[in-house]
Amino acid sequence: MAILVNCSFYFKIGACRHGDRCSRLHNKPTFSQTIALLNIYRNPQNTAQSADGIRAVSDVEMQEHYDEFFEEVFTEMEEKYGEVEEMNVCDNLGDHLVGNVYVKFRREEDAEKAVMDLNNRWFNGQPVHSELSPVTDFREACCRQYEMGECTRGGFCNFMHLKPISRELRRDLYGRRGGGHRSRSRSRERRSRSRDRGRGGDGGRGGGRDREKRRSRDRERSGRF
Repeated sequence: MAILVNCSFYFKIGACRHGDRCSRLHNKPTFSQTIALLNIYRNPQNTAQSADGIRAVSDVEMQEHYDEFFEEVFTEMEEKYGEVEEMNVCDNLGDHLVGNVYVKFRREEDAEKAVMDLNNRWFNGQPVHSELSPVTDFREACCRQYEMGECTRGGFCNFMHLKPISRELRRDLYGRRGGGHRSRSRSRERRSRSRDRGRGGDGGRGGGRDREKRRSRDRERSGRF
């Protein structure tokens, strides 16, 4: 009789490319500080198809879109469930990792509450699938070659390729510990002003209308909770 052993990939990254067909055990935790929101982030650069007449997304627009998504989810987790120690978003392309968001709370009770609630919610037109994750040390889950720009497997690597947020947003989210909650509107206004300066100002009323259109487009793309 064969003795089943634990799947090292599931233990390290909370996901396995073989899924339920894996010959090894996927021991799902009954308690954990970390939750996984599966396949929730959609990278516009992966879906934009120039051949179909869809405008390609620039790197600058991509970072803005990603920062908006990250801030929205991070703030939602903290305001509704509890203090977040760390949040990471996978930039992999494999079905078992694409768009996965991992949120590590300070308390296990907050993670449990988040999973129970989030599985009754929708995001971006799709039901949210959340679960407790065995991942607690993201250093073990990450692809070190990717961090050094040397991963040869690209988006189909089986270790996490974690997408970084901007330094400004990192300071805003993680640098405020002990200083109370920041205002989301102030944060967004600050980033909007910074973007406008980089584009040469708003140019009067026309620039203001363009800025509002961009905000509306960002809201549609991020698919708020």
